[in-house]
Amino acid sequence: MAIKQPITHLFGQRIAIPLGAFGLALLLWVFVVSDNEYSMVMDLPIEARNLSAHKAHREEVPQFAGVRLKGTGRDLFKAYVLKRYSGFKLVLDLEGISQEYEFVLNDYFEKYPQKIVLPSNYNVTYVEVVYPNRIQISLDEYQVKKVPVLSNILVQPAAGHIQVGKTKLIPSIIEIAGPREDLALINHVETILDTISSVSIPLSGEISLKSLGRLIEYSNNEVKVKINVQEISERIIVDIPVLVINKRKTIRVFPSPQTVSLTIIGGVQRIAELNPNEIEVVIDFNNWNRQIQFYEPTVNVPFDILEWRDLSPRSLELGVAREVK
Repeated sequence: MAIKQPITHLFGQRIAIPLGAFGLALLLWVFVVSDNEYSMVMDLPIEARNLSAHKAHREEVPQFAGVRLKGTGRDLFKAYVLKRYSGFKLVLDLEGISQEYEFVLNDYFEKYPQKIVLPSNYNVTYVEVVYPNRIQISLDEYQVKKVPVLSNILVQPAAGHIQVGKTKLIPSIIEIAGPREDLALINHVETILDTISSVSIPLSGEISLKSLGRLIEYSNNEVKVKINVQEISERIIVDIPVLVINKRKTIRVFPSPQTVSLTIIGGVQRIAELNPNEIEVVIDFNNWNRQIQFYEPTVNVPFDILEWRDLSPRSLELGVAREVK
């Protein structure tokens, strides 16, 4: 009985055979006909140098140009494989440019051939720039400003846990630098978008900032992150003072009783450290009516407390009297 070959094995054979043939053809090209001279278009990096310290690019300069090079097959193949690590580049000298200038690349490099950097040990010759034909340089005043860093991190605590406080970023303010017109539109920078799930313990680490393009530089490309996650618990808080707002100058107002108690629910360490004065229990005197004896206060707890309940007493009496002159 014939055994069927697995599909993955057949697929591997179909891919491996053409790749092997291509590799063999490539070796034949390099070692058999490499003594012949050829030309090849390669992407070489563009380096714009000698920019004034008081100026910044208003538009991005292309990172690469397609350049036709001439040489033997062996030398072109070597240059193509190793160009990224060997210092091949085209240099644009920005010295003396105040605002706008257009480089017509072939004319420029014909006039300044020393701006074409081709390591001599590769034995290839520059022929021409194929693309782009020209590069427009636009400059603006260089400025620096400070902006806040905003978190783009979504924290999803594990069941029975809660994040205490906001996500802390260090530093919370960084310097950004770039063209004046662009900086005027930037009021903050953000971290990259990230989601952290099933968190049950405090976390710390580093996160990258979202790029605003190559024209905008950051004093920090990363910030430290601290996230405080605690197990949920509850605690009874007593002796919370009652505050009466919107009182009249000529009238004395005092709640009875003057303190209350309630139960709070939140992170176990956070509620253990909570002071009664951090909780607001408020009665608005604008709601006072001589026909009404008891008033239910408004309760405000810190934002990182999950909830409150069991206020005692739930309603309070307001004592009102005119001040004696």
